[in-house]
Amino acid sequence: MLKQTSTLTKAMFALALAITLSFVVYPNPTEAAEAVVENTVVHVKVNGSVDDVVSRLKKLVADNDMMVMGELHQGRVLSMTGLSLQSETLFVGSPVVGKQLFSAEPGAGVVVPVRINIYADAQGNTVASYAKPSALLGTFGNPKVDKIAGMLDAKFQNIVQTLAK
Repeated sequence: MLKQTSTLTKAMFALALAITLSFVVYPNPTEAAEAVVENTVVHVKVNGSVDDVVSRLKKLVADNDMMVMGELHQGRVLSMTGLSLQSETLFVGSPVVGKQLFSAEPGAGVVVPVRINIYADAQGNTVASYAKPSALLGTFGNPKVDKIAGMLDAKFQNIVQTLAK
C-alpha cells in the first residue's frame, strides 16, 4: 500500500507540475500602463507587490460584475521543484456572460473563464498578463460570440489598466 501511495503521490505531483508549467508565461513588459500584445497575450506592468495586485484585482473583478472562479498558486507549486517564483493566476468570469457564451457556442469553455496571471518578472516588476478573449473566442467564427468577446476585451483592458495606476 505504501508503494502505491508513493507512486500516486509522484503521479499527482507530476500532473500538478505539468499543468503549472503549461501556464507559465515569459513576457517582456514595457513601460508602466503600456500593454504589449504578442500572439494574443497582453502584458502590463502594474503597481504593487504580487499579493497587493491580486487583492486589488479581486476587488476590481467584483466591481465589474464578475467573480473569481478559481485560483492557481503557481509559485507555491513550483517551489516543490526548487524554483522560487512569485506567480498567481486567477480564473475570472461571470455566470451571466457564461450563459450567453455557452448558449451561442458550447465549446467556449476552452477560453472562459479568462485566466489572469500576476507575477514578478526577472527585474522585480509586477506584471499582469492575460489572453485577449476576442483573439481566442474569435476562432469560433460566431458573430454572437464575437460581440461578447469584444465586451470582455474592454472589461479586462480596463481592469488591468486600473491596476497599472
